[in-house]
Amino acid sequence: MSKYDSIRENAYNANMQLPKLGLVLFTFGNVSAANHDLGVFAIKPSGVPYPELSPEKMVIVDFDGKTVEGTLRPSSDANTHAVLYKQWGKINGICHTHSTYATAWAQSQRDIPIYGTTHADHNTVDIPCAVPMSDEMIQGNYEYQTGFQIMNCFKDKNLSYEEVEMILVGNHAPFTWGKTAEKAVYNSAVLEEIARLAYLTEQIKSDALRLKDALIKKHYERKHGPDAYYGQK
Repeated sequence: MSKYDSIRENAYNANMQLPKLGLVLFTFGNVSAANHDLGVFAIKPSGVPYPELSPEKMVIVDFDGKTVEGTLRPSSDANTHAVLYKQWGKINGICHTHSTYATAWAQSQRDIPIYGTTHADHNTVDIPCAVPMSDEMIQGNYEYQTGFQIMNCFKDKNLSYEEVEMILVGNHAPFTWGKTAEKAVYNSAVLEEIARLAYLTEQIKSDALRLKDALIKKHYERKHGPDAYYGQK
């Protein structure tokens, strides 16, 4: 047995959910699972089709982006994951997809407005879209800089990564995260549905009104507030 078996298994299971949930086409996505005590994460190998994956093929990478264990190259986005894990100590899973509706919003360079209660069940703010990367950042270590592009957006918008677990990277695609790899995938599926509903809302009524504050507060707090009552104890 290896000390990395647990996160390898977690990463594998999370990655296998992406095609099942319709969040990826071919190999357009990846999930990682981290262990902060060990300072490493397990991530999907680059370009390997999902049916060919196994827990053993997950690559172990440290928080500086260096491969620690594994015979395959890690996802090309591994450096983005490494930056976020190193800087954000309370997340243990990251998911990146090119899901259709969320990516379309990212390509439009727009935040996703909070139009309805499905959105408010998960966030009290618009889903942020990071501004496109500068030429200087693009010419450097692109994937590494993507991590800072994400963090800079949260700093500029005064958002907490613990409260808002998703972002659109302008002109690129969505990233989500959570306390587990499973939660990161859940957040990706939720983000895609929120993006789809917001798109359809604007098709039906281009000047649709944002959800009023009282409903935002009610729907978020009934799931996440101190007196939350959604679900079972």
